[in-house]
Amino acid sequence: MDDAPTLPSFAAIVVAAGKGLRAGQPLPKQFAMWRGKPVLRHSVETLLDAGARPLVIAVPPDGEQAVLDALAGLEGFALVTGGTTRQQSVKKALAAVESAERILIHDAARPDLPLPVIERLLAALEHHSGAIPVLPVIDSLSVENDGVMSGTAPREQLRRVQTPQAFRFDAIFRAHQAWKDEDSAGDDAQVLRANGGIVAHVQGDERLAKLTFAEDFMVQQPSIRIGMGFDVHRLVEGEELWLGGIRLDHSKGLSGHSDADVALHAIVDALLGAVANGDIGSHFPPSDPRWKGASSDRFLEHAARLVREAGYGVGNVDLTIICEAPKIGPHRDAMRTRIADLLGVDIALVSVKATTTERLGLTGRGEGIAAQAIATVIKE
Repeated sequence: MDDAPTLPSFAAIVVAAGKGLRAGQPLPKQFAMWRGKPVLRHSVETLLDAGARPLVIAVPPDGEQAVLDALAGLEGFALVTGGTTRQQSVKKALAAVESAERILIHDAARPDLPLPVIERLLAALEHHSGAIPVLPVIDSLSVENDGVMSGTAPREQLRRVQTPQAFRFDAIFRAHQAWKDEDSAGDDAQVLRANGGIVAHVQGDERLAKLTFAEDFMVQQPSIRIGMGFDVHRLVEGEELWLGGIRLDHSKGLSGHSDADVALHAIVDALLGAVANGDIGSHFPPSDPRWKGASSDRFLEHAARLVREAGYGVGNVDLTIICEAPKIGPHRDAMRTRIADLLGVDIALVSVKATTTERLGLTGRGEGIAAQAIATVIKE
């Protein structure tokens, strides 16, 4: 989204040169469909949106056309044929990058890449030559010997490692140049440590789960999901009144950290609720000065993008504005048009209604305006 935090410059490599045989798909898993798009496309889109320049993708021999098909319409990436091992693929991709200050190395098999993880990784590079996202080990661990338990491992000291992994480019480039091809490493962090680098831990995310087995592609999402949203803001003197994405002439305006458009805020929460992705406060906390006075148009566009990333499209929106004044009727169609434009849907899918509380409560006394919304999203 346009208001995403400004990240330091970085390059990225996506490793997509494997065969993915365990996934049980008719083609390598990085090209298989997952949540409405090829697996590879998910993380490539996220990295490009986050500003990765350049972005190099390590692909299987004779796999260039499959990659181009999976990424049709995208720009800003380059391809390099991978090697027989992961380390060889990354080494070739690093040579294709040539020069950068920071670089992320990511496995294509982890398609759901949250932006906050990228932020944490790049921040850690201010003090370390490498950083990896990790999660705690929840289960007890057993050491096996000939099919029986021969000991335990201290799970408190162990972490599950994810990608992307972040590095100072010069450090990881030198480490891969020094790595012996006959050796095997589970990831690039091990390559860096073998060359004397220090790797920091940052908080990972369960969404970064790796697609490995056929069952990982069999999670069925419901074809239709529904979310509900509600918001209320106080009317005060000296503020502009933004409602339903348009500015209205009125003696008072809504007070809030952003432009306080309760109508759009209610729709945002409805859409986020439909895809179980938090609420408006978790994405745009009022404690963050970046959102002071921000247009709620941006919040709604962000929610619509998250709906698409979850593999859904907006089905319809039903909005009710609750206030004594101003009158909503004369502005209803303008609101519908603006909301439809922001969501990228036909106006026929957007309903705007208004009601009063018969002069009861804060809206009835003209102290504020409330809005509630119901949204459906449909699996694409």
